[in-house]
Amino acid sequence: MSDKPIAVVTGGAGFIGSHMVDLLLGNGFHVNIVDNLAGGHKKNLSHVAHRPDVECFWNDIRTLDADHKAFQGAKFVFHFAGIGDIVPSIEQPVDYMDVNVQGTVRVLECARANNVQKFVYAASSSCYGLADVPTPETAPKSPQYPYALSKYLGEQAVFHWNQVYDLPCNSVRIFNAYGPRVRTTGAYGAVFGVFFKQKLAGKPYTVVGDGTQTRDFIFVTDIARAFWAAADTDISGEMWNAGAGNPQSVNRLVELLEGDVVYVPKRPGEPDSTHADITKITRDLGWSAKVPFEDGVAEMLKDIDAWQDAPLWDPDSIADATETWFKHLGD
Repeated sequence: MSDKPIAVVTGGAGFIGSHMVDLLLGNGFHVNIVDNLAGGHKKNLSHVAHRPDVECFWNDIRTLDADHKAFQGAKFVFHFAGIGDIVPSIEQPVDYMDVNVQGTVRVLECARANNVQKFVYAASSSCYGLADVPTPETAPKSPQYPYALSKYLGEQAVFHWNQVYDLPCNSVRIFNAYGPRVRTTGAYGAVFGVFFKQKLAGKPYTVVGDGTQTRDFIFVTDIARAFWAAADTDISGEMWNAGAGNPQSVNRLVELLEGDVVYVPKRPGEPDSTHADITKITRDLGWSAKVPFEDGVAEMLKDIDAWQDAPLWDPDSIADATETWFKHLGD
């Protein structure tokens, strides 16, 4: 048995979770990964899979018993497992509530049964809805679609376990995450996956609206650092925004990628801007983003071939994929 401290990363084969695994290993932890591979991929862990201080448990979080082996002796639990994307959540709301709320409760019970020192929840800035910017943690909560609601309800469960059971918990509300290993297949979703495949195929970028909308893009290694800071603190029962605090327009991303553009209709329920007020996390945890947007995009372009097998979207296929979105969220 290793004498290293143990951390659990649910969703550890996923985009952000796999980078959290890297950071924890670099900080001398033994890492137990819990993932059912519904959204994650073993290839995200290929560089660490054979290490003696990494153990993988291919379980669905909804099936976890409180005494599950992965959590025994754990110091920290980082909970990233869940399902994302807007359109599928509109079409399958029960699944989203089941995984992102009930699944979170299962993980909380595992953490409670094993007396972990800190549980850190991966929350979403989508809880703020169409918020004023920059957006502080105290802004009104207004989820616009079932994914946003499910992630917010999961966060509420986390703080309920903190209040009722004295489980030391914190939450990090992630803004617009990007970086290596971002999801490349599946439903129409994040702009990077869409644009990178279009660049590889020599097709125009499908820009929503006029491209002037801005997003608080935050590089994945900076996110992992925020989660580490939220665990490695005496503070408990708090939530923090994790964004760069420096929104970038979609048009700026197109400039960096270079290529032609075709415009698709603006969608209901999407904010014109996301902009994290990071005053609180900087004050409480001494954290701020380190990776400039241009550097982050350049880092991703080094691995652009990872998008070879990603779906290629065009205005017609996007219209088909977002039909449900317009139907239920439109005026």
